[in-house]
Amino acid sequence: MFLPILLGFLVGVALCLTFGTVFFALIQNSVDNGFRSGMKIVFGVITGDTLFVLAALLGTAFIPKVQGFENLMALVGVIFLVAMGLVNILKGTPRLAYPKTSFGNFVYYFTTGFFLNALNPVNFVSWVAIVAYIRSHLHYSDAQQYGFMIAALVGVFTTESALAYYANRLKRLFTPRVVLIFNRVTGVVFLIGAVNIAYTRLLEPLSKAMDW
Repeated sequence: MFLPILLGFLVGVALCLTFGTVFFALIQNSVDNGFRSGMKIVFGVITGDTLFVLAALLGTAFIPKVQGFENLMALVGVIFLVAMGLVNILKGTPRLAYPKTSFGNFVYYFTTGFFLNALNPVNFVSWVAIVAYIRSHLHYSDAQQYGFMIAALVGVFTTESALAYYANRLKRLFTPRVVLIFNRVTGVVFLIGAVNIAYTRLLEPLSKAMDW
């Protein structure tokens, strides 16, 4: 049982180091607004990942079949990423009006992390692919599968918490010029993510359906 847990933890760490939209949003918010804001984003991300893992392990039969639901989610994800990308690129260092109450503050950051993670269909596909691999190729038992995936979630949580902590500790290195460049790079990453989702989840299926 030790090996599946170790491999699961390492997979969770690796998933966090792919330099995607969640990675850049976490670093940016931790630098701009402190470690606590970064951790609130982490909680949103890990909540989304937990739902994905449960769906991958238990199967998706319990999810209502709604025609076009996946395409709708992809479209929402594209709009969300484009909006965040443009804010970062056009404003450079955005000054958003964050909620003043502690509950409103938590909800803002939590939902940012959750939606950045959940609205990218690639994340769900990744978890499903991992479950399929450990079942079909590694032939893990049910207990080993759950141990592997729980360890993977722990790896995700630990790595992203460390990113939030050290990003804030290195805050003094982020001069206004560095922050401006970093925010624009983050914006470009968001836009690339939006284009990727739009092509793979919307344009490509539409082209095949219309036989272009």
